[in-house]
Amino acid sequence: MATVQGHCDPAFNRVRDLLQERLTSGEEVGASFCVNINGKNVLDIWGGHADAAKTRSWEKDTLTVVFSSSKVVTALAALILVDRGLLDVEEKVSKYWPEFAANGKEDTKVWHILSHASGLPHWDEPIPMETIYDTKASTDLLAAQAPWFKAGEASAYQLIDHGHLIGEIVRRISGKSLKQFIADEIAGPLGADFSLGVAEKDWPRTADIIPAPPASMPEMDPKSIVGRAFGNITLKAEDAQTPEYRGAEIGAINGFANARSLARIGSMVSLKGTVDGKQYFGLKTIDQMIQERISGLDLVLFTNFRFALGVALPVPEAITFIPDGNICFWGGWGGSMLIMDLDRRMTIGYAMNKMEAGTLGNENVKAYVNAIYDIMADKKPSVSP
Repeated sequence: MATVQGHCDPAFNRVRDLLQERLTSGEEVGASFCVNINGKNVLDIWGGHADAAKTRSWEKDTLTVVFSSSKVVTALAALILVDRGLLDVEEKVSKYWPEFAANGKEDTKVWHILSHASGLPHWDEPIPMETIYDTKASTDLLAAQAPWFKAGEASAYQLIDHGHLIGEIVRRISGKSLKQFIADEIAGPLGADFSLGVAEKDWPRTADIIPAPPASMPEMDPKSIVGRAFGNITLKAEDAQTPEYRGAEIGAINGFANARSLARIGSMVSLKGTVDGKQYFGLKTIDQMIQERISGLDLVLFTNFRFALGVALPVPEAITFIPDGNICFWGGWGGSMLIMDLDRRMTIGYAMNKMEAGTLGNENVKAYVNAIYDIMADKKPSVSP
């Protein structure tokens, strides 16, 4: 039997037991889960297997693709530039990326991109993953195309191109690729085991993704925004196993991490900019990051969301496992999750290899997060901030 390993403050035994139960039942194959409060990991656990055949154990340093949880880290790269006074989210994108002004996008602002309100939820036509892997070619296509609606009118989740859009702004300002910027300015200084793509030397410790069974999709009008967005996607979950995907830079979807590294990075936000005595963001930038920018029915995900800069804010009636409060979050296809709770100075990271259908969260992480908030409501003195 796969046994859960790692550190667990006794107050969080309930969460460790839940992970053990789900590994035993097969609801999880391999996973890691981390809770950081006040800069300390009160829960840092892992268990199971890194492959469907269960021939490789999930170890302390096992990595897995976290799909759209990567978007939080990509947004933080842009916000570092905001904090340094090099990027203004109220400015037009074309100030930093002149070619972007083509085809009716001359008034699109930086915050529109960060908040999924740019009118560019995807490329106009279905393009092969090989083109998406070519960062310059696929980014040039985005610069040339017209928006699907006027920027700022609504949110339409930027499924795969989110990282291309933010990444090009980061590159124009910093001179570094998004992958390199994250390595130099976020993962490296924090000692966080996170990267866009994953180096070949790390493949032996990288879990295989286990796709969810095909879900029945409702019929979509191919001319609608949601129909165009999902109809143009050529990505398959299994692509994450390929050398091409692992070698690419796709800031929206190809971050590789574990729960510990997600929580470490997210703690920059939960701890209001300062981690281990080093300031990564000023309070002004954190406040700016978590201000609601656009809300309502997202035209791609067809769920009510409140988007801030690079993160979502609580909508308890729609996303029931995230409580109301000074909290921001996002997750990845199949289940991975990063929750940053500024009220409790708490960060929650979750990474796994067995996917469930759906865009945000899975039944496992919902159970773990609900248990955590129940525990915090009990105000255990050893872990309360």
